[in-house]
Amino acid sequence: MEVSRAMKRDWIATARTLSEALPYLQRHAGATVVVKFGGHAMGDSEAMAGFARDIVLMKQCGLHPVVVHGGGPQINEMLAKLGIVSEFVDGRRVTDEKTVEVVEMVLAGLINKRIVQALNAQGGRAVGLSGKDADLIVCEKALTWSRDPESNIEKVLDLGFVGEPVEVNPDVLRMFIKGDFIPVVAPVGVGRDGETYNINGDTAAGAVAGAMKAERLLLLTDVSGVKNAEGEVLTRLTAEDVDRLRASGVIHGGMIPKVETALDAIRAGVKAVVIMDGRQPHACLLELFTEHGAGTMILP
Repeated sequence: MEVSRAMKRDWIATARTLSEALPYLQRHAGATVVVKFGGHAMGDSEAMAGFARDIVLMKQCGLHPVVVHGGGPQINEMLAKLGIVSEFVDGRRVTDEKTVEVVEMVLAGLINKRIVQALNAQGGRAVGLSGKDADLIVCEKALTWSRDPESNIEKVLDLGFVGEPVEVNPDVLRMFIKGDFIPVVAPVGVGRDGETYNINGDTAAGAVAGAMKAERLLLLTDVSGVKNAEGEVLTRLTAEDVDRLRASGVIHGGMIPKVETALDAIRAGVKAVVIMDGRQPHACLLELFTEHGAGTMILP
């Protein structure tokens, strides 16, 4: 086969990229990296395969990835198929007994095993878990409040089987990591009395990362990161910067719970959290193995 100049240039560029990645590979060797996988990338087969290839590469390069996933759209789809109508209180879904059964079926079954299969297809050794396995994630009922606009009185909202992690057993995950497996965790937890709880995917990932004292928590989303008032992505923030941007209203809406998760994880011992666009090809590799990174890194 005749080799064109263009092909040679591509090969040289690939070799240069690998060479430039060496210091980052050395820096992160042996590090635990928790990756929250969710958003539209999870529903696209090509994006799923690309994500799986990158995670397996991370493992091959000496890192210890732990995948925690979400699955909101898939849960909605299954509830609709089964004719289960969800009740909403102040825009929040009430998770009753029927709903939490579907949540567990979709998260710990369908989605979890799809990700495991994708990782194994790329040469990895993945194992699927939920927070109920070996009491990996123990939860209490999540409490949330709503303020009456007329009386200004706060009231507690009962959202049913929605859980807040209170204990995470990192030894379960370390056992699999020691055996050279890639753990894939579904955000379903267990209560003190054996109840099943649905956990927000970001919250579960933050709790796992904190318990593991992870080097990095990568929150893959459908946005490019935290933006300033002009709409530009901020590449690096401290906890103090986040508090200031929240107070000024620059950080608002759906980004607030993500930065709260990041700050909770950092307080628990995670060295850095990155909020990044999971739709970008090789987003995890760009963040870990290149100088410019990807998304917004939040530091203590």
